[in-house]
Amino acid sequence: MSADESDREGNVHERVDAAADERDDWARRRRKGIPTDERLLVVACMDERIPVESALGLELGDAQVYRNAGGKVTDDVIRSAALTTNFFDTEEIIVVNHTDCGMMSAPDDAVVEGLEAQAGGSLEDVHLDPSLPELDIGDASIADWVRMTDDIDEACAAQVAYLEDHELIPDDVTVTGYVYEVESGELRRPGERVAARVNTRVEE
Repeated sequence: MSADESDREGNVHERVDAAADERDDWARRRRKGIPTDERLLVVACMDERIPVESALGLELGDAQVYRNAGGKVTDDVIRSAALTTNFFDTEEIIVVNHTDCGMMSAPDDAVVEGLEAQAGGSLEDVHLDPSLPELDIGDASIADWVRMTDDIDEACAAQVAYLEDHELIPDDVTVTGYVYEVESGELRRPGERVAARVNTRVEE
């Protein structure tokens, strides 16, 4: 039997059916209880310079990726992480922060003043949770809500610890954090450096 003939073993309908099953699994994987290929959730900054998938060696289907300003572990990240780890078989969470982050670019009072100018005055009546507009941030300040960052390495380590200790995240979920250096284009562990010099909120 030739190589071409061996490649075509089986009936055509069997190959077509297998391909159809694969497509159905892909399209209906949530309903079928099929987890991500790597059983992974990534929480990362929305910054356009951060190639999350390529930096982590991921392809489409490998992970759920949650991106927001600063890659912050907010209440909505906890909501998403709790759902995926408890009901979608996710076993690992990776936090990706980065150097030269926009969340380090201005002092807290300047951010608050800018938001007040946009709102035309007081921020007290501004809804801050679009899914539940009756909720507010309680006694916290707008600066607390925005969560600017002084030290990206400390912030990354703190967010990992917060996820690890959260009561809605199963104890057997592995949580890891990395800092992506825009200067070197490399991931590193918090507290380490690849580039000779990195941009910080306070110039070194």
